[in-house]
This record gives sequence, C-alpha cells and structure tokens, in this order.
Amino acid sequence: MMKYPLTSLAGVLLLSAPMAQATPADDAYIAGYAAAALKHNLNLDMPALTVKDGVNTLPVVGMSAAQRAQASKVLAESPGVNAVKIAETTEVHAKEAASLAADPTTLTTAETLVLPTGLLPTGHLFKSLLADPRWAHFSAAYRNYQSNNFDGRNIASVSFGETIPFYRANIGNSTAQWEAGLQAGVFSDFNLDASSADLVNTDFIASIYSSVRTGQFSAFGRLYHQSSHLGDEFLLRKVNTTFERVNLSYEGVDLKLSYELPYGVRIYGGGGGLFHREPSALRKWSAQYGIEFRSPWRLDFASMRPIIAADIKNYDQNNWSTDISARAGVEFDNSKVLGRKLQLMVEYFNGYSPSGQFYKDKVEYVGLGAHYHF
Repeated sequence: MMKYPLTSLAGVLLLSAPMAQATPADDAYIAGYAAAALKHNLNLDMPALTVKDGVNTLPVVGMSAAQRAQASKVLAESPGVNAVKIAETTEVHAKEAASLAADPTTLTTAETLVLPTGLLPTGHLFKSLLADPRWAHFSAAYRNYQSNNFDGRNIASVSFGETIPFYRANIGNSTAQWEAGLQAGVFSDFNLDASSADLVNTDFIASIYSSVRTGQFSAFGRLYHQSSHLGDEFLLRKVNTTFERVNLSYEGVDLKLSYELPYGVRIYGGGGGLFHREPSALRKWSAQYGIEFRSPWRLDFASMRPIIAADIKNYDQNNWSTDISARAGVEFDNSKVLGRKLQLMVEYFNGYSPSGQFYKDKVEYVGLGAHYHF
C-alpha cells in the first residue's frame, strides 16, 4: 500500500519541476513596460523601477494613498509581474531597498505586498502555516512514535492538497486585497511495522475559504468538512480486538489572523467551532496560534533559507490541553516562480493525535519530512 502514495507524490514533484524552471518575461522588459503603463494610465514618470524575477518594487514616497493603490494595480496587471512590493524608498532606506531588490522573495522590512488580481491569480494572500499538521499541501514524512497507543512505532505519513484562489480583487481604492477559493487535503498514515505497510487512517478535509491582506496583516476564514476513515488492513488486524471504530465526521468554521514582523518573523492566532458533529458528543470549540521564522537571507548557490515554526492548538474536547507541533529545517525556493517551495524539516509533535480516528489518544513523535507548496 505504501508505494502508491509515495509514487504519486514523486510524480507530482517531477511534473512540477519543469514548470518551476520556466523562464519569466525578461525583467528589463517588465520594468520598461511597467514604466510606460504608469505614464500612459496615471501620468506618473517612474523610469527607474526595480524588477527582480518578476517582482516589481514600487517607490511610493510622496504619493497619496489613492495614487499608491492605482499604481500598484497597474503594475500588478502588467505582463510578467508576479507581485508588487510597495517600498518607502528614501535616502534613509536606500540600503534596505538595495537589499530588497537583491532578494525580493522575502520581506526584510515592513513592506506592503500586492498580488495580481482577477480569475485564478497566482500566489496567496494568507501564507501557508509551516507547522500545522493539517494545512493542505503535498508532503511525505517518516515519523517515529515515542508512545505505544498508535498502530505501530514507525509511521509514514503523506498528504495531498492545496489552497486554490479562484478570484482576487482590491478592496475599494486601496492596496488592501481579498480573495476566495477552495482548500482541500487528504492526510494518510501507514504502519511501516506491518508486513504490507498497512493504511491506518485517512482524513479528508474540503473547504471554501476567503482571505484578506493589507500591509503585513492577513486573515483566513473557511467553512469546511472533515471525515476520517480507517484502512482495510488495519480493520482486519483489529477484528478480534477491543478497538472501536468511530464514525468521525463534522463541519466547522474557523478564522486565523496573521501579522508579519520584520526579518521573517510571523505570528498568528485564531479559533473555530464545529457543527453537524458525529459523534454528537464532540465538543465544539478550539483555538490555534503560533510563530514562524522564514530567514530573509538566502544562500543563493542553493536557493535555500532556514525556517523554523511552532503551531499550538487547544481543544475544548481535550479540556483545553496543549497540542504542540514544531518543525525546523530549510526551504528551497525558486524566485522565478513566486510561491513554489520545497521544504525539508525535522518535526516534533506532542499532544492529542491529529489523525482523526485516534483523536482521543495522546501521542508523541519525532520525524523528518519533505513538504511541497505550489
């Protein structure tokens, strides 16, 4: 059983690799086109726009709020532009501006990011949560359980999913933006100690979401469904035991708020509630919060940067005890395709199991995983 999810994941990565290497429009052409568009549409003279790998840096000193919004919208809609960064480029900030131009994929200072608008836009207003065990993305991980209350000590966990924005637009005459789309993921655990690497548990999560972003603040709200299922081989092994299957299924709503500090630090928090619960005795409420660090300094020879994150959840179901997920490692990003990232991270978890059928069991594990974000 184990070979099929890993083969599928490898296929996705291989198919995605050529796309990640696709060459964008030449930066010099983008800069010239953008300057001409600003002159034609807004009568703004900006011959010295900085463009790096399709990310356009817009100096806005002296502009009104309305001019900033109009200029960023014009630039975001220019051919080849992946994103627009609004920079307060004064003489005092000249050194930081030069650093930003050299590596536009990460904010070293509190800069405003404006993404392309319209149908099926690129990028995400709300960045993925690095340490959340149930954030939809593609991953494969080995986990060694320190506790005996899961099915086996050596577990392979895979996930398939993504957050897909369908539509994005600016909010009024401002640089604030909103988007709406779908988020879905499948999360499976396989017992490597079993003779055929048995499928133990699979969680299916599907949702509609909306997110907003203004400056360094972003928010993500969703309406979702989750159901959890046990594997056939697991059930056959447990048929003569006292293990009791739970028909776990529910809908829920949640909201997360995020703020990005300078130098790659991000904090977030939020909460949610359940309805249409099965079993009906499930308690409704939960809280989630965490902190992340994405290094603004990248090793150019490997396109690699250090990352570290901690995600904490508290559930009324578990008397508000703390579930902590911590991950640390490196991120390989292709600056030519904004948003595509491969992460290799060691991980640690201690708390009630995120695997749905085992939600009543407290577990502890360490592991190593590969995570791919589109």
